[in-house]
Amino acid sequence: MGALDAVAGRVAGGATVAFRPSGSSMVPLIRSRQEVVVAPVDPTELAVGDIVLARVAGTVYLHLVSAVDPSRDRVQISNNRGRVNGWTSHDRVFGICLSVDGVARSGAASKTLTPDGPTDR
Repeated sequence: MGALDAVAGRVAGGATVAFRPSGSSMVPLIRSRQEVVVAPVDPTELAVGDIVLARVAGTVYLHLVSAVDPSRDRVQISNNRGRVNGWTSHDRVFGICLSVDGVARSGAASKTLTPDGPTDR
């Protein structure tokens, strides 16, 4: 189980979580080790461009929503470099990124299930 799996479990349990993911697949939106805050999300509210914590084909990613398919209750997940990870169902989307290094992501807070919940660091 990787670090993102543990975060996904906490977010799926209802917590808003701050953490510092590593990697370069989301540059320049998220740089390695920048603090991100992720909260539980209402997946029916997701739009292209949202950054979500989701499981795709057994792996948890903090990546972009690149397409939505409301008729099949699923979203497509991709990194910020053009790689498509695949489609995943709404029940495998755990949370939405509210902020990166203290800078709020526009519109994300309105899509959370717990907009005023405590942050678990």
